[in-house]
Amino acid sequence: MQINPPFGYTEIVPLYKNSRVRVPAAGTLPHFCLQSNAIPLSYSEFGVACRDYPLAFTSSDGGRTFGAVAVLGLAGNENLFLIDGRWDENVYLPAYVRRYPFCMARVALDSVQQADRLICVEKSCLGDDGEPMFDDAGGPLERWRPIDKLLNEYEADLERSQEMCAILADYALLEPFTLQAVLNEGGAINLGGMYRVEENKLEFLNAAQHKNLIKKRIMGRIYAHLLSLNNFARLLKRKSDAAQTRERHQ
Repeated sequence: MQINPPFGYTEIVPLYKNSRVRVPAAGTLPHFCLQSNAIPLSYSEFGVACRDYPLAFTSSDGGRTFGAVAVLGLAGNENLFLIDGRWDENVYLPAYVRRYPFCMARVALDSVQQADRLICVEKSCLGDDGEPMFDDAGGPLERWRPIDKLLNEYEADLERSQEMCAILADYALLEPFTLQAVLNEGGAINLGGMYRVEENKLEFLNAAQHKNLIKKRIMGRIYAHLLSLNNFARLLKRKSDAAQTRERHQ
């Protein structure tokens, strides 16, 4: 059985009913938050995340498939939403972070990917000193119920996000773009590897395509994404403010 861990996870294993999990304390962030300048985003998160982050699309296979992300920093391994090792409490915390150390993953048996997903957990978070998620009869404990709800709702939402990205790609609406800016304290930024919706192309879609975007409520996500791009200016300010804070403490 082969299970590929999602972005940021090190090694995941199936969660069994006798597993005991060291669930991180409230406010404790997984290690990948300290080293990531983008975090995956799901379909339903667009409306709230667009208030705080630039929302963009990325591709790991040369533009054949895409995923949605919230941009956290303007350089590699930079998260500008951390304050003393904790996520800024005044901004939205993406569900990708909130579900850790749990996730749902597809399993490959004899190199054949299975249809059903398996609830998994970061292996390093298992131990005899951890909390049980199920009772001796295998029934879910109260601790597990909200986690199970988050995992299942988020997984369904990720599928809607994947469908949205596939439609945007099929309609040829995504274009690559690069952020270029000059910092107040000196130096320049050249951040690439991102895609955005090319708004001018929307008017050239046919009636069926327009109807599909509206029916699947993708049109609203498109404009949330486009409006969110103004948040790159706020990221620049966060970076400048962080640099000034470091200078004062030197």
